[in-house]
Amino acid sequence: MSAETPEGPGAEGERPPTRRPQRRKQVLLRLDPLIHDALARWADDELRSANAQIEFLLRKALSEAGRLPRGAGAIPRRGRPPKAPEPESPQG
Repeated sequence: MSAETPEGPGAEGERPPTRRPQRRKQVLLRLDPLIHDALARWADDELRSANAQIEFLLRKALSEAGRLPRGAGAIPRRGRPPKAPEPESPQG
């Protein structure tokens, strides 16, 4: 007894491929020391790391040029998650 299985996309019992979270790419970047210092000061003013500031600026430039890929997710938020709002208590 041989069981036939349907083939092709949307076949019964076939699971869609799961998307693995993409690992972040590591890039070696050589900068003029004065540029790096200015970037680090700017990042510090905005409470970001220099790396996060570079990514922020690259995403902004790509978006303004109409070249930001549709699948590009938001910049991951770092740090402590925001506090949940406290439930309101009835006052009477």
